[in-house]
Amino acid sequence: MSTSSHQIGWKTAAAIVVSNMIGTGIFTTLGFQLSDITNTYSIFLLWIIGGILALFGAFCYAELGSHFKGNGGDFIYLKETYHPLFGYLISWISLIIGFSSPVALAALAMSKYLSVFDYSFGNGFAIATIFLVAITLSFSLKTSSRFHNFFTFIKIAFIIVLVILGIGLSDDPQIGNSLNFSDSWQNEIMLPAFATSLVFVTYSYTGWNSASYIAGEIKDVQKSLPKSLIIGTVFVTVSYILVNYIMLKHAPVSQLAGKEDVMGEAAVNMLGLSFGKIVNIFIALQLIATISGYLWVGSRLTQAFAKDTRIWKPLSVGNKKGIPVRAIFAHAVIATIIILTGSFKEIFVYTAFILQLFASLAISTVYFLKKKDRKIFKSNAFYIFPTVFLLFSIYILYFTFIHNPKESMIGLGIIAVGLVLYWVDTRISKEV
Repeated sequence: MSTSSHQIGWKTAAAIVVSNMIGTGIFTTLGFQLSDITNTYSIFLLWIIGGILALFGAFCYAELGSHFKGNGGDFIYLKETYHPLFGYLISWISLIIGFSSPVALAALAMSKYLSVFDYSFGNGFAIATIFLVAITLSFSLKTSSRFHNFFTFIKIAFIIVLVILGIGLSDDPQIGNSLNFSDSWQNEIMLPAFATSLVFVTYSYTGWNSASYIAGEIKDVQKSLPKSLIIGTVFVTVSYILVNYIMLKHAPVSQLAGKEDVMGEAAVNMLGLSFGKIVNIFIALQLIATISGYLWVGSRLTQAFAKDTRIWKPLSVGNKKGIPVRAIFAHAVIATIIILTGSFKEIFVYTAFILQLFASLAISTVYFLKKKDRKIFKSNAFYIFPTVFLLFSIYILYFTFIHNPKESMIGLGIIAVGLVLYWVDTRISKEV
């Protein structure tokens, strides 16, 4: 039984949700979307749908996290509901993709945003940042909480100030803007590009389930877990719509389309070069909380997974304070390998594709919860949440596969490697 000194409250849990969600996606994906979707209503609708799916997913995970107690999240849900193979695969995906890829993408985005200072902050800087955060998380739960909450506070304060400035300041008529409130949205939402844009959006909301992975470290989990998931998700959805509005208001499509550092482009137009650079610094700083959140949560999932395997068992070892140090550094090493082997967009697409696939599998496990097992939503109307989530997932996955076959096949290839490792692991276990 965890003592209160080894547990966190709903505020820290909500901070983990917010920091895991607000990160790379919101500050990079608009440029990819504007290559095909330019109507402002269409853009807002993408983010509203993403928020609703995240909230519906959070409701499902709140039930699952309350029912399946302890750390582990999807690993526990899939293993207990379907078969140990599914638990193994989601853990393999979480180790390689689910938590390591977002760490890599956040570190790469930091480098990109800081390059405004006419100095190339390249892969070396991104990798060094990851390992510095990993070291900081290796001491104790109290140190991790303070470090994480500090950078999450910067993240939230930065978003609020940015929104106030962005809405309050007038756009420059000489530069122009990307706001387009015409009827063209009616045609755009029918385009395959709308579905493929949703994969970027759903990636940006990845993290709505993060607090469920550390349910074993949350005080009064049945009340605190749903509270942290719902408050975190609603805050992020509102923030995302407002941040997109600001970027559209302060930069033309020609300046943003295809770019990764879209907020930096808009900030320079909005505040001038000097203050625009300060915004870039804060974007980089708030990404530290993203790296911290994914290393924290990912290491707990990997530790839970590693205990039941032969190949990965060394990663289950914690230090004297119970921190899974080996798992933290395993994620840091894998994030480094990802940085050295792929382009930003390629990593983004195969990560988003594979996470959507496995989130759908995990959400499907709620259909196996009996009514008497549900702690929060007693009505059968609860099934609206997983059904809507899964229908949209099928729509997103189909169009992503059709339009990004290479990246989708990379994702499926990583799953195939996991199948082989499961077979090897079970063979070794039988021989011992």
